[in-house]
Amino acid sequence: MSRERPFIATYIEASRPFGVIYIGSTSNLIRRSFEHREGRIEGFTKQHGCGRLVWYEPYEFMTTAIRRERALKRWNRAWKTQLIEQRNPDWADLHPWLIGEASDPRLPDPNDGGVANFLKRLEDGELGDE
Repeated sequence: MSRERPFIATYIEASRPFGVIYIGSTSNLIRRSFEHREGRIEGFTKQHGCGRLVWYEPYEFMTTAIRRERALKRWNRAWKTQLIEQRNPDWADLHPWLIGEASDPRLPDPNDGGVANFLKRLEDGELGDE
C-alpha cells in the first residue's frame, strides 16, 4: 500500500448489508479500512467479517472523532442503520472510492447545496483561493 495522508474519521464497517456492524475511529481511514478488508486486525471485525466500509465522517481532530464514536456506540441499531442508509442505501463498500479505484457510490448529501450553491458561494467570495 502506498503512503497516504492521514484521514481522521469515525467510521462504520459491516459484514454485509444489514449484517454485523462495527463502529470505530482512526487517524488514518484509508489504512484502517484496508486492514479491516484484509482481516489484519484481530478481534471483533475479523471474527465477524466486518470488512465493508459503509459509512464515515471526517474530522479535523482525533478527539472529536473519538467522541462521535462513543456517542454512536450508544445509539440503537435502527438509528445506526438509518445513518448508513441516508447516504449509502445499498451498503456499498466505500474503500475502493477512498483509494481512487471507483466512483463514489453514495447519494449526494442533501445539505451540501449542490453545484449552484457552490458557485454562489464562490461568486460571493466565501471560498478563498486555494
